[in-house]
Amino acid sequence: MKIEFLGTGAAEGIPAMFCNCAFCKEAIRKGTVRSRTQVLLDGELSIDFPPDAFYHRARSGADFSAIRYVLVTHAHQDHFFANDFILRGYKYAREMTETDLNLFGSEETCEIFCESTRRELRPEIGEHIRLYVLSAFEEARFGEWKVYPLKAKHSSREPLVFLLEKNGKRVLHLHDTGLLPDEDYEYLSKIGGGSVDLVTLDCTFLYDRADANARHMGLYENAEVLRKLEEIGFADSHTKRVISHFSHNASPTAEKLRRAEEEFGVIAAYDGMEIEI
Repeated sequence: MKIEFLGTGAAEGIPAMFCNCAFCKEAIRKGTVRSRTQVLLDGELSIDFPPDAFYHRARSGADFSAIRYVLVTHAHQDHFFANDFILRGYKYAREMTETDLNLFGSEETCEIFCESTRRELRPEIGEHIRLYVLSAFEEARFGEWKVYPLKAKHSSREPLVFLLEKNGKRVLHLHDTGLLPDEDYEYLSKIGGGSVDLVTLDCTFLYDRADANARHMGLYENAEVLRKLEEIGFADSHTKRVISHFSHNASPTAEKLRRAEEEFGVIAAYDGMEIEI
């Protein structure tokens, strides 16, 4: 399975659009960019679809018309910019690889899609976009994929994180979320199946500690999640552990990220990073 980290920044991106802090000024000077988070699996399944999707397509060269499935974690605009789907067809897009798109998310996500596209979605485009409501702890199957939605600790209505399986490979995608609720570990224990091949971890705060009610994580919370995953057999020495979704407030310099990799045994994602599992 090929996993592409098209964007690795938090909601405001890096450099943050309206920010003049020292870190963002240095990011501008160095040309350091972290766009809003999007992960592409095997070129056909996108986790989230942010406002930076146009930039991701232009920079990476990925064929976005080949995306058959979009899984949306939650309806915040940095993870789901539904307006762009009005451009999927008609005169805006020709010779597309896939005619149909299947979009999966919470009830709120589907509502946001309808609200955002109501005025401009042409019928000949809309008829090729299918919406499916996902709920936590209810398995979904499509194509070669199995998806197990889990509860995220975030501020949107029923935010989700996902366990994904395809052809014997498994990915656990854990952002945006704070520390996972106990229900998630209980559900994963029931699923079983051994350790995952890769886990992506929300690391918005990096070395800053999150409070108990936080809706994001940092390295110390990541370590706690990984410990619990190891306890239930969902992570072991072969599991790749990727941190992403960095905020400018945590000043994720190259030096800090190298230190994090050494101290916590993780891989710090960057825009355009690819991993094969």
